[in-house]
Amino acid sequence: MRVEPVSEDVLRARLVARILAEPAPAAVRVLLDGHPSTGPGALADSLVEPLRAAGRPTARIRAEDFLRPASLRLEMGRHDPDSLLDAWIDVSGLNREVLSAVGPGGQGRYLPSLRDPVTDRATRAGYLEAPPGLVVLLDGSLAMGRWLDVDLTVHLSLRTSTIARRTADEDRWTLDAYTRYAIEVEPERAADVAVRVDDARRPAMLTG
Repeated sequence: MRVEPVSEDVLRARLVARILAEPAPAAVRVLLDGHPSTGPGALADSLVEPLRAAGRPTARIRAEDFLRPASLRLEMGRHDPDSLLDAWIDVSGLNREVLSAVGPGGQGRYLPSLRDPVTDRATRAGYLEAPPGLVVLLDGSLAMGRWLDVDLTVHLSLRTSTIARRTADEDRWTLDAYTRYAIEVEPERAADVAVRVDDARRPAMLTG
């Protein structure tokens, strides 16, 4: 596998080009996955304006707005790494209300959010129409390998030692989840686009 250092601007430009290469006017559902410290949400945000400038409408969706109810995801406690990996994201809800809904044979409308991750209450967001050529930019962590109905996956990769260094003491219980994720999902290999970001100022794209 070849490692190619790129600037942040080049990374964004290549991701936009890759998204635009997907068939139109079909919706393109993109998952940007990575440890929270890699900023998958910030990267997704940075793609919105370039895509809109290219004539593609966008929808910004956050996996944290589609978590399962606390009574279910925290059934084994607040600090259970297996639950974090296997049971936190409401995969069926995210597919039903967003990803499958805007895809082939879907209802043509989507729900921008389902549940407030802080209050654990429904956001009461209304449905939005999915215009032709919509690009859904979904960010999340530990989100690959979950059977999400997406067309393109981007993984922001870190070494295990970097994840440990960037994880606050109160969140160290999550490290076992990231270890399992790396072993079981192999996101760096499984992703359509993988980017190493151990040095956030010098991303490197993996090819081959």
